[in-house]
Amino acid sequence: MNGRITVVGLGPGDAALLPPLARAALLRAQAIVGYKGYIELLEPEVLAGRQVLSTGMTGEVERCNAAIDLARSGVETVVVSSGDAGVYAMAGLVLELVETRGLALELEVEVVPGIPALCAAAALLGAPLMHDFAVISLSDLLTPWEVILRRVKAAAGADFVIVLYNPRSVRRKDQLPLALAAIAAERPGTTTPVGLVKRAYRPGQEVLVTSLGGLEPELVDMQSILVVGNSATRLVAASQGPRMLTPRGYAGKYGL
Repeated sequence: MNGRITVVGLGPGDAALLPPLARAALLRAQAIVGYKGYIELLEPEVLAGRQVLSTGMTGEVERCNAAIDLARSGVETVVVSSGDAGVYAMAGLVLELVETRGLALELEVEVVPGIPALCAAAALLGAPLMHDFAVISLSDLLTPWEVILRRVKAAAGADFVIVLYNPRSVRRKDQLPLALAAIAAERPGTTTPVGLVKRAYRPGQEVLVTSLGGLEPELVDMQSILVVGNSATRLVAASQGPRMLTPRGYAGKYGL
């Protein structure tokens, strides 16, 4: 091996939720590469004295190739993502580029896990992911919309709790209503709980619990995670407002 590139997940955004392994990788790094919005989540002392390379949105291939080049030159390099590096993030692209460039035997690629956005959202909503769930991104930048909608319909028909990433952007305003309509065709709109979490564990955090029929798509943006309950999901009272609960099945087995 002639070099190492480490891909880390920074967690939801709060420095307290940065995993220790990720922090250790950042502190041993000589160069840190990432989307500028994620670089801004890092504490100044983590960036101090290190080469920082950032690009804007859609610059993923450019910055991952730059990170690979740095690692090949002997620079200890870390690529950062928000959440978990292996969930809609950079771990896959780094591995794909290393493979495509024929560097699999030259570069060591280490992936360090982080706290994914869906776990951060679920924690703020209560316990909506206690049973089987499906995670679907509504972004059609890399995946055809027809494929996305087919997956939404399949997950809704199978009664999964559904987590929606990248639900709505300035450019993509129609997909979310279409996805919600597909889900509503399989479960009641008035009694199916839906949780909306925006900017989880970051400044400006918002948490809203509503129903499938009551959700206003205009409230949703690209910094949002949506959690749509299944047929068993219900709301429970809590001091901070209603919380979502998808029972695991203990009551039926043990008679709580």
